[in-house]
Amino acid sequence: MSKYIIETKNLTKQYGAAKSVADLSIHVKRGRIYGLLGRNGAGKTTTMKMLLGLTDPTAGEIRIFGKPLHGNEKNLLPRIGSLIEAPGFYPNLTGTENLRIFATLRGVPGRHAIKDALDLVGLPYRDKKLFSQYSLGMKQRLAIALAVMHDPELLILDEPINGLDPIGIAEVRAFIRSLCEERGKTILISSHILSEIALLADDIGIIDHGALLEEESLAELEKKSSRHIRFTVSDTAQAARILEVGFNGPRYTVQDDRRLQIHDPDLPVGRIVSAFVKNGLEVSEACICEESLEDYFKRVTGGEGIA
Repeated sequence: MSKYIIETKNLTKQYGAAKSVADLSIHVKRGRIYGLLGRNGAGKTTTMKMLLGLTDPTAGEIRIFGKPLHGNEKNLLPRIGSLIEAPGFYPNLTGTENLRIFATLRGVPGRHAIKDALDLVGLPYRDKKLFSQYSLGMKQRLAIALAVMHDPELLILDEPINGLDPIGIAEVRAFIRSLCEERGKTILISSHILSEIALLADDIGIIDHGALLEEESLAELEKKSSRHIRFTVSDTAQAARILEVGFNGPRYTVQDDRRLQIHDPDLPVGRIVSAFVKNGLEVSEACICEESLEDYFKRVTGGEGIA
């Protein structure tokens, strides 16, 4: 049995000359929450649509439950629950009535599945309130109830906390966590809200312009992002050459012509400063700094932060 519930290899989606998703290889482990993190428009939704067979890849492979998705859709897709964009609920019906229609269309047996799904998300069964009268948080919970109504093994949730108030976000976060920890679901969740993914996910993939930049456990990502050495010097190009020759090319980032960061905080700062000065560089700053996940995201994407 494969340890990966979802595995893609060089997954690509191209529209004309533009690639919405480019050579994406992700690995979602069984019984864990995988957070796909990226700005709006980074390619998260397109990736999820390909995983669900809603749009065909231009190139690449998708394996789900250890089997190729292509040719096995009828066997694999019923084992997945999904929330992609907003489901088309009827505004003039109650939550129970809406789920009853979807249960009939999908062949989900009986009222017990509907009641269990509503109980799971904290919504009443046979309530009189119409969907049009629901708060945004209630609408989102009903959408998740629809996704879990057939008791799937895998959940694919696209921005499930988008637009919720802080209380609604906390409720949905706790609910998603309980689905994984108490019911053994594997969950792939996308978001552009870094702070929420950091509170929720076990593993994180950072996607930008359709390409996967990082894939790590949250613990490993926090280790990599936590500390660095920052230098302000008269010439970062020369400083980079000194690092390459004298210090075996440590991981570093040149931010501009004066600022440079080294991402191995255990290197000897004093020796580096001495080497810079010996080679004619002026050093106006040298310090070990703490870096937030937000800072790390900016660094690996080479751009602005994320919400």
